Amino acid sequence: MPGDSSIRRGFDSFSARCGKGWDMLRHRGPGQIQFWFIALAIGIASGFAALVFRLAIEWLQTTLYGTEDPNTLASFAETLPWYWILTIPMLGGAAVGLIVHFFTPDGRVRSVADVIEGAALNDGRLEKKAGIASALSSWITLSTGGSSGREGPVVHIAAMIASWVSNLLRVDGITGRDLLGCAVAAAVSASFNAPIAGALFALEVVLRHFALHAFAPIVVASAAGTVINRLAFGDVTEFRLPGTTTVEFYLELPAFLILGLVCGLVAVVTMRAIFAADDLGTGLQRRLGLPHFLRPAVAGIMLGALAIFYPHIIGVGYETTSLALTGNLLMHEAIVFAIIKVVALSITMAGRMGGGVFSPSLMIGALTGLAFGLIATGIFPNQSGASTLYALAGMGAVTAAVLGAPISTTLIVFELTGDWQTGLAVMVSVSLSTALAARLVDRSFFLTQLERRNVHLAAGPQAYLLAMFSVTGVMRKPTDLHAADEESCHTMIAQELFVSAASTLETAMPLFEKSGVAFLPVIKRDAETDAPILQGALFHVDALKAYNRALAATAAEEHS
Repeated sequence: MPGDSSIRRGFDSFSARCGKGWDMLRHRGPGQIQFWFIALAIGIASGFAALVFRLAIEWLQTTLYGTEDPNTLASFAETLPWYWILTIPMLGGAAVGLIVHFFTPDGRVRSVADVIEGAALNDGRLEKKAGIASALSSWITLSTGGSSGREGPVVHIAAMIASWVSNLLRVDGITGRDLLGCAVAAAVSASFNAPIAGALFALEVVLRHFALHAFAPIVVASAAGTVINRLAFGDVTEFRLPGTTTVEFYLELPAFLILGLVCGLVAVVTMRAIFAADDLGTGLQRRLGLPHFLRPAVAGIMLGALAIFYPHIIGVGYETTSLALTGNLLMHEAIVFAIIKVVALSITMAGRMGGGVFSPSLMIGALTGLAFGLIATGIFPNQSGASTLYALAGMGAVTAAVLGAPISTTLIVFELTGDWQTGLAVMVSVSLSTALAARLVDRSFFLTQLERRNVHLAAGPQAYLLAMFSVTGVMRKPTDLHAADEESCHTMIAQELFVSAASTLETAMPLFEKSGVAFLPVIKRDAETDAPILQGALFHVDALKAYNRALAATAAEEHS
């Protein structure tokens, strides 16, 4: 009937438009208004995830330690029996050890470095099972005396939410990365009540570019995360400073230049201490035959023993950071506390207990800045402002160098303290500390972590894109048109000139450069005889074409 055909045509037209709209959302999401609503939803979900994680830590700390105010846990711990201070971290470490042993393939807790890797190499996707286990491990670690930060785990939890949405919508790599950036921005904003810094952190640290198409949805998500924080805690800053942060700009700025260099060195020492402790722990574990699940428990015992004498190392350390920013510590206390915090952080991270480095960096930086400020103002009392200003600048300088994020860290310091009047001093210290530390490590703590796993992101896309292509995905099979001559392939295999089917272009390209051949046979080994089985041939020109297309796509994304 004519009416039926008209209805059918209308339905077909509507279905076609829906399909076109869905395709645009999946592949060109950041440019669509609908995508912003998804960004808002992810921002709300990530903000609530950050809030729940924080409240869960406070609840478990209150339950285990018996304190009424988790924000003063360090001072309250001084009143507890020594055996309780020792036992809680040990039990927490034992629980973490069991979780990572059974639910992660390598016994390692995931954090921000894995989010950066997911953004760069996996289209914004992260592991699910290991990610959930890591969230539980970090929660237990931070609640039972682990000396790390909660922001790293929160970023990873939010990134898992974005990864789930990306898989649900089956979006492409660009949209998946932007959803990941939205989640990270909301998580950081909800953690610090810092919407500007949250958005820039996602762009600067995780996505590692400032593409215009990603800016609007990330800002929307960041604002949503901040609203969640303010609904729960009010519009208050994390730290309250005394009203004496004045600076004698022209006379005092050289001191902040020196402070920046000092903080850069402190940041490098902190990072290298963590990596050295990790290597030492791995070596001792192998030598002693210690099971993987006991490593966090041993670290917990060490932390508990240290906390008996220095309870300020327990948890994220905001109480001690506040004491430094308000000048309520003596110089020798600031120095000793900073050293002990570096030791405690190294034990926690090397013990594979979970947590991040953000909050510890804030604490170490504030203590370093205060000690420097007390010295500087003592030598030049008539030409100096308050020592607490140095603590503020030091907090930003060490953290920026550790994270490799000078822009977002500077803004986080301002939003954490509400002090926008001393921007020049903080910026000077942050810029020099970041520049110095970037020369002594692979740009940041996270990128150095990845470099130690042979994931080469620090040098940029030109270094890591080759690792994204399997040789089997680029090679020509023996049955393909213009395939390589099989006799020539077998001759090259006999000359040990081939590439494994399990390899990537990162392995193949140096072989092309070294040998100068036009193609390389691709083989896999027979499971029984270990004899090489020809799978095809990887042509140099095909590898270069794939690499050039990836570079062009990356440049297009970063400049869109």
